[in-house]
Amino acid sequence: MTWKYQVIAILILVFFYTVYLGKMAIQRKQGIVTNQIGKDKTNQKRFRVERMMKFATYGIVVVELVSIFWGQSLLHDSGKTVGVIFGIVGDLFFLTAVYTMGASWRAGVAADDHRKLVCNGIFRISRNPAFLGFDLVYLSILLLFFNWVLLVFTVFAIVMLHLQMLQEEQYLAQEFGQEYLDYKKKVCRYFGRRSWQFAVAVILVIVIVGIFIVNNYLAF
Repeated sequence: MTWKYQVIAILILVFFYTVYLGKMAIQRKQGIVTNQIGKDKTNQKRFRVERMMKFATYGIVVVELVSIFWGQSLLHDSGKTVGVIFGIVGDLFFLTAVYTMGASWRAGVAADDHRKLVCNGIFRISRNPAFLGFDLVYLSILLLFFNWVLLVFTVFAIVMLHLQMLQEEQYLAQEFGQEYLDYKKKVCRYFGRRSWQFAVAVILVIVIVGIFIVNNYLAF
């Protein structure tokens, strides 16, 4: 059965990065520089966070591939099933986010590249669906091929993405002012509208309980 999970994991990653790199290639033909990570040195804090995020997001791909081809996991099949679900949902979130943003999509903060604020489509239920897609794919591979090194890199990558997300939100507040602040009041950072807070809280409780159940399948 290991080879089946290896194939699934590779397909999840191939789909994700095909969307990522494919969108960059399309925008390059349009004269748009998509990759803005760590290019703005006028804000040193932002520069340091983006450089660390770049290291984290590049490094985790290497660790993921090594883990996949190694083929060993400390989780039984129940945990891997959750991993497959996370991967599919993460891919779909990322694809939908990139498609909805259109020509406004950038990797990193492009302070001199003025764009419109995207609030439609999937952005009605998540302020950062692309980041959420990244996180779900990372968690997917972690659950499929759990090992302690991959766990450390996954946590590190998710933390750095969160810090980057906070920086981008600060930039958007400065760039779009009250328009963004009004949007921020309606839609949650990761998932859900403010009016859904109770429902989101229930979902989070279910997810946490699910994680504890999955943990019971750890093979020591």
